[in-house]
Amino acid sequence: MSTNINLLSPYKLGNLELPNRIVMAPLTRQRATKDNVPQPINATYYAQRASAGLIIAEATHVSPQGLGYPYAPGIHSPEQIEGWKLVTDAVHQQGGRIFLQLWHVGRISHPDLQPDGALPVAPSAIAAKGQIFTYEGMKPHVTPRALETSEIPEIVEHFRKGAENALAAGFDGIEVHGANGYLLDEFLRDGTNQRTDKYGGSVENRARLLLEVTEAVISVWGAKRVGVRLSPSGTFNDMRDSNPLVTFGYAAQALNQFDLAYLHIFEAIEADIKHGAIVVPTSHIRERYHGTLMVNGAYTPEKGEAVLAKKEAELVSFGTLFISNPDLPQRIALNAPLNEADSTTFYGGGEKGYIDYPLLEEQYPALVEAN
Repeated sequence: MSTNINLLSPYKLGNLELPNRIVMAPLTRQRATKDNVPQPINATYYAQRASAGLIIAEATHVSPQGLGYPYAPGIHSPEQIEGWKLVTDAVHQQGGRIFLQLWHVGRISHPDLQPDGALPVAPSAIAAKGQIFTYEGMKPHVTPRALETSEIPEIVEHFRKGAENALAAGFDGIEVHGANGYLLDEFLRDGTNQRTDKYGGSVENRARLLLEVTEAVISVWGAKRVGVRLSPSGTFNDMRDSNPLVTFGYAAQALNQFDLAYLHIFEAIEADIKHGAIVVPTSHIRERYHGTLMVNGAYTPEKGEAVLAKKEAELVSFGTLFISNPDLPQRIALNAPLNEADSTTFYGGGEKGYIDYPLLEEQYPALVEAN
C-alpha cells in the first residue's frame, strides 16, 4: 500500500477545515441502550476514530416511528440528546469533527419495534422481501401502511426537529439519510412508490419529500453544515427503480439548489451487482451535481487515492476499515498494515469488536516512533 497524498491532504468543507479527506462512513452498530440512548461505550468508540477528517455518526432515527433496529440510537428524546452529548464532547476533546446521520427507516421496521405495535409506514403498501431483526429474533417483513398525504408534513417536521436536537447535542452538522432502502429512498424510487398524489408518479413528485426534508434541516443548520446521502445503484432492502439514471440524475441536479456541504454517494458493490442492479456510474452524478462529492462503497486506500487523483470526488468515506482501524489515517500515512474486521461483532454486543481493536502504536511501536 503506497502513501496516499491525496487522501491525506486537507479539505475545506464549508467553514470546516478537515485535516484529511478520509471520512468515517455512518455505520449501524446497535450498541445504544434498549431505550435507544447512546452510552459511554459509544463515546469511546467515536473518540478513538477522531483523526478522521470527518466522522459521520451512525444512522439515528428522528422519531419512535422511524426505528427499525433494536439498540439503534435515536435523537428525539431528552435522554438521547444527553447521550449524544457524551459522544460529541469526547470527539471534540480529541480534536475531531462529527456529523449525525438523520434517519427514518420507513417500511424496514416491524410492529414489534413500533409504538403500540403499529404497522411501519411507507410511500405505498409494498412489503420488502426477506426478514428483519427484532428483539425477539428474525421475523418476516410485514406489509407497511401507506402514509396519507396529510401525514407527510409531520415526517418533515420530525427531521427538522431531529436536526434541532442534533444541534443541541453538539454535532458539527448533519447528513440526511436518503439511501439504502429507507423512507426517503422509498419515496424516490418507483419500485416502492406507487402513489398518485403530489409525492408519486413523476420523478419530480417522487423527489419532493427528499427536497422538503433537506430544506427543513437547512432551516436549522444552514446549507454548509448539511450533507445528503443517496444510493443510486443500491438493491439493499429489496430496492429497485425502473430508470435510476433518470431518477438519481434528477435528484442530484435538484439538490444543487441548496449549496450543500456535500452529496454522499454509496456506489454499487458486489452484492448490488449480484442482485441485478442497474448501475448508475458516479460520473453520471458528477456531471449533474456541482458541489463537493463524497464517495463510498468498499473503498481501499488505493482505490480512494485513484478516485481523488482523477477528480471524480473530493472526499472518500470508509466503513469496514474504520471499524477495525480506529487510527486509519495514521495507518495510511505510515503505509502500515491494516487490522481485519470481525464481521460477527458488527451488530450488537459490547466492547468486543467495537472498542478493542488495537492501535498502531500498540502493535508497531517502532514504526510509529520512527515516524
